[in-house]
Amino acid sequence: MKIDFVSDIACPWCAVGLNALERALTNLGDGFAIELEFQPFELNPDMPAAGADLLQYLAAKYGLGEAQVRANQATLHERGAAVGFAFGARGRVWNTFDAHRLLHWARVEAGAEAERRLAHALFAAYHGQGRNPGARELLLELVDALGLDHARAAQVLEGDAFAAEVRAAERQWQDAGIHSVPALFVDGRHLIQGAQKPEVFEQVLRRLAAQA
Repeated sequence: MKIDFVSDIACPWCAVGLNALERALTNLGDGFAIELEFQPFELNPDMPAAGADLLQYLAAKYGLGEAQVRANQATLHERGAAVGFAFGARGRVWNTFDAHRLLHWARVEAGAEAERRLAHALFAAYHGQGRNPGARELLLELVDALGLDHARAAQVLEGDAFAAEVRAAERQWQDAGIHSVPALFVDGRHLIQGAQKPEVFEQVLRRLAAQA
Protein backbone atom coordinates (compact mmCIF):
# COMPACT_ATOMS: atom_id res chain seq x y z
CA MET A 1 0.00 0.00 0.00
CA LYS A 2 1.35 3.41 -1.02
CA ILE A 3 0.49 6.50 1.04
CA ASP A 4 1.26 9.95 -0.33
CA PHE A 5 1.30 12.31 2.65
CA VAL A 6 0.59 15.77 1.23
CA SER A 7 1.69 18.34 3.78
CA ASP A 8 3.46 21.58 4.58
CA ILE A 9 6.01 22.07 7.33
CA ALA A 10 4.13 25.29 8.18
CA CYS A 11 0.97 23.30 8.94
CA PRO A 12 0.68 22.34 12.63
CA TRP A 13 -2.08 19.83 11.90
CA CYS A 14 0.31 18.08 9.52
CA ALA A 15 2.66 17.44 12.44
CA VAL A 16 -0.25 15.99 14.43
CA GLY A 17 -1.45 13.98 11.45
CA LEU A 18 1.96 12.45 10.78
CA ASN A 19 2.36 11.27 14.36
CA ALA A 20 -1.20 9.92 14.37
CA LEU A 21 -0.61 8.08 11.10
CA GLU A 22 2.58 6.50 12.37
CA ARG A 23 0.81 5.32 15.53
CA ALA A 24 -1.84 3.74 13.33
CA LEU A 25 0.84 2.03 11.23
CA THR A 26 2.47 0.67 14.39
CA ASN A 27 -0.88 -0.76 15.47
CA LEU A 28 -1.33 -2.37 12.05
CA GLY A 29 1.89 -4.32 12.57
CA ASP A 30 4.80 -5.46 10.44
CA GLY A 31 2.60 -7.60 8.23
CA PHE A 32 0.96 -4.49 6.83
CA ALA A 33 3.35 -3.26 4.11
CA ILE A 34 3.28 0.52 3.69
CA GLU A 35 5.30 2.82 1.45
CA LEU A 36 5.09 6.38 2.81
CA GLU A 37 6.12 9.30 0.62
CA PHE A 38 5.94 12.98 1.54
CA GLN A 39 4.45 15.32 -1.03
CA PRO A 40 4.87 19.12 -1.01
CA PHE A 41 2.17 21.69 -0.41
CA GLU A 42 2.73 25.34 0.52
CA LEU A 43 0.13 27.14 2.59
CA ASN A 44 2.04 30.39 2.08
CA PRO A 45 3.93 30.18 -1.24
CA ASP A 46 4.38 33.96 -1.40
CA MET A 47 5.67 34.30 2.15
CA PRO A 48 8.85 36.46 2.13
CA ALA A 49 12.07 35.19 3.63
CA ALA A 50 11.59 37.46 6.65
CA GLY A 51 8.33 35.69 7.48
CA ALA A 52 5.31 37.30 9.13
CA ASP A 53 3.93 37.79 12.62
CA LEU A 54 1.72 34.81 13.43
CA LEU A 55 -1.23 36.70 14.92
CA GLN A 56 -1.23 39.31 12.15
CA TYR A 57 -1.03 36.59 9.52
CA LEU A 58 -3.94 34.59 10.96
CA ALA A 59 -6.04 37.72 11.33
CA ALA A 60 -5.42 38.73 7.72
CA LYS A 61 -5.89 35.27 6.17
CA TYR A 62 -8.64 33.77 8.31
CA GLY A 63 -10.12 36.72 10.18
CA LEU A 64 -9.18 35.25 13.55
CA GLY A 65 -8.78 37.36 16.66
CA GLU A 66 -6.22 36.63 19.35
CA ALA A 67 -8.76 34.92 21.63
CA GLN A 68 -9.82 32.53 18.87
CA VAL A 69 -6.19 31.82 17.97
CA ARG A 70 -5.42 30.96 21.60
CA ALA A 71 -8.45 28.67 21.81
CA ASN A 72 -7.46 26.91 18.58
CA GLN A 73 -3.91 26.50 19.82
CA ALA A 74 -5.13 24.89 23.04
CA THR A 75 -7.07 22.30 21.03
CA LEU A 76 -4.12 21.75 18.73
CA HIS A 77 -1.68 21.28 21.61
CA GLU A 78 -4.02 18.79 23.25
CA ARG A 79 -4.31 16.76 20.05
CA GLY A 80 -0.55 16.92 19.59
CA ALA A 81 0.16 15.69 23.10
CA ALA A 82 -2.18 12.74 22.54
CA VAL A 83 0.06 11.48 19.71
CA GLY A 84 3.41 12.46 21.20
CA PHE A 85 4.03 15.81 19.50
CA ALA A 86 5.05 18.67 21.78
CA PHE A 87 4.15 22.15 20.55
CA GLY A 88 6.13 25.12 21.79
CA ALA A 89 5.87 28.88 21.45
CA ARG A 90 5.95 30.20 17.88
CA GLY A 91 5.43 33.84 16.97
CA ARG A 92 6.08 33.85 13.22
CA VAL A 93 5.09 32.13 9.98
CA TRP A 94 7.91 31.27 7.58
CA ASN A 95 8.47 30.27 3.97
CA THR A 96 8.95 26.50 3.58
CA PHE A 97 9.99 26.05 -0.05
CA ASP A 98 13.62 25.22 0.70
CA ALA A 99 12.49 22.75 3.35
CA HIS A 100 10.43 20.99 0.68
CA ARG A 101 13.42 20.97 -1.67
CA LEU A 102 15.54 19.39 1.05
CA LEU A 103 12.90 16.75 1.78
CA HIS A 104 12.82 15.87 -1.92
CA TRP A 105 16.61 15.63 -1.96
CA ALA A 106 16.60 13.39 1.10
CA ARG A 107 14.24 10.91 -0.50
CA VAL A 108 15.92 10.87 -3.90
CA GLU A 109 19.49 10.62 -2.67
CA ALA A 110 19.24 9.10 0.83
CA GLY A 111 15.98 7.15 0.84
CA ALA A 112 12.50 7.15 2.32
CA GLU A 113 13.63 6.75 5.93
CA ALA A 114 15.91 9.79 5.65
CA GLU A 115 12.99 11.79 4.27
CA ARG A 116 10.73 10.65 7.12
CA ARG A 117 13.28 11.52 9.80
CA LEU A 118 13.94 14.91 8.22
CA ALA A 119 10.21 15.67 8.11
CA HIS A 120 9.93 14.93 11.82
CA ALA A 121 12.96 17.11 12.55
CA LEU A 122 11.52 20.00 10.54
CA PHE A 123 8.12 19.80 12.24
CA ALA A 124 9.81 19.74 15.65
CA ALA A 125 12.06 22.70 14.84
CA TYR A 126 9.22 24.80 13.44
CA HIS A 127 6.32 23.96 15.73
CA GLY A 128 8.22 22.80 18.80
CA GLN A 129 10.99 25.40 18.90
CA GLY A 130 9.65 28.23 16.75
CA ARG A 131 12.63 28.13 14.39
CA ASN A 132 12.70 29.19 10.75
CA PRO A 133 12.60 26.17 8.37
CA GLY A 134 13.73 28.42 5.54
CA ALA A 135 16.98 29.32 7.30
CA ARG A 136 19.94 27.58 5.71
CA GLU A 137 21.78 27.26 9.02
CA LEU A 138 18.84 25.38 10.57
CA LEU A 139 18.42 23.10 7.57
CA LEU A 140 22.10 22.17 7.61
CA GLU A 141 22.00 21.72 11.39
CA LEU A 142 19.21 19.17 10.94
CA VAL A 143 21.11 17.46 8.12
CA ASP A 144 24.10 17.10 10.43
CA ALA A 145 21.98 15.82 13.33
CA LEU A 146 20.53 13.12 11.08
CA GLY A 147 23.91 12.10 9.68
CA LEU A 148 23.09 13.12 6.12
CA ASP A 149 25.53 14.55 3.58
CA HIS A 150 26.26 18.13 4.69
CA ALA A 151 28.22 19.12 1.59
CA ARG A 152 25.57 17.83 -0.79
CA ALA A 153 22.74 19.45 1.19
CA ALA A 154 24.58 22.78 1.14
CA GLN A 155 25.02 22.44 -2.61
CA VAL A 156 21.29 21.81 -3.03
CA LEU A 157 20.36 24.82 -0.91
CA GLU A 158 22.82 27.17 -2.59
CA GLY A 159 21.34 26.52 -6.02
CA ASP A 160 17.91 25.66 -7.37
CA ALA A 161 18.21 21.87 -7.30
CA PHE A 162 14.83 20.11 -7.13
CA ALA A 163 12.93 23.41 -7.37
CA ALA A 164 11.25 22.37 -10.61
CA GLU A 165 10.37 18.95 -9.20
CA VAL A 166 8.81 20.45 -6.08
CA ARG A 167 6.82 23.01 -8.09
CA ALA A 168 5.58 20.27 -10.42
CA ALA A 169 4.50 18.10 -7.50
CA GLU A 170 2.70 21.03 -5.87
CA ARG A 171 0.77 21.67 -9.09
CA GLN A 172 -0.06 17.98 -9.37
CA TRP A 173 -1.71 17.86 -5.96
CA GLN A 174 -3.50 21.16 -6.46
CA ASP A 175 -4.84 19.85 -9.77
CA ALA A 176 -6.00 16.75 -7.89
CA GLY A 177 -8.20 19.00 -5.76
CA ILE A 178 -6.04 19.36 -2.66
CA HIS A 179 -6.54 22.79 -1.12
CA SER A 180 -5.89 22.00 2.54
CA VAL A 181 -3.51 19.70 4.36
CA PRO A 182 -2.75 17.17 5.63
CA ALA A 183 -4.22 15.03 2.88
CA LEU A 184 -3.40 11.37 2.38
CA PHE A 185 -3.78 9.63 -0.95
CA VAL A 186 -3.79 5.85 -0.62
CA ASP A 187 -2.70 3.95 -3.72
CA GLY A 188 -3.31 7.07 -5.77
CA ARG A 189 -7.10 6.94 -5.54
CA HIS A 190 -8.40 6.99 -1.96
CA LEU A 191 -8.34 10.34 -0.13
CA ILE A 192 -8.15 10.69 3.65
CA GLN A 193 -8.47 14.36 4.53
CA GLY A 194 -7.24 15.97 7.72
CA ALA A 195 -5.35 15.01 10.87
CA GLN A 196 -7.48 12.06 11.91
CA LYS A 197 -6.97 10.24 15.20
CA PRO A 198 -4.82 7.08 15.08
CA GLU A 199 -7.80 4.77 15.46
CA VAL A 200 -9.53 6.42 12.49
CA PHE A 201 -6.46 6.08 10.27
CA GLU A 202 -6.13 2.45 11.34
CA GLN A 203 -9.77 1.67 10.64
CA VAL A 204 -9.72 3.26 7.18
CA LEU A 205 -6.45 1.61 6.17
CA ARG A 206 -7.69 -1.81 7.27
CA ARG A 207 -10.85 -1.33 5.24
CA LEU A 208 -8.94 -0.24 2.15
CA ALA A 209 -6.56 -3.18 2.47
CA ALA A 210 -9.49 -5.58 2.69
CA GLN A 211 -10.97 -4.08 -0.49
CA ALA A 212 -7.74 -4.35 -2.47
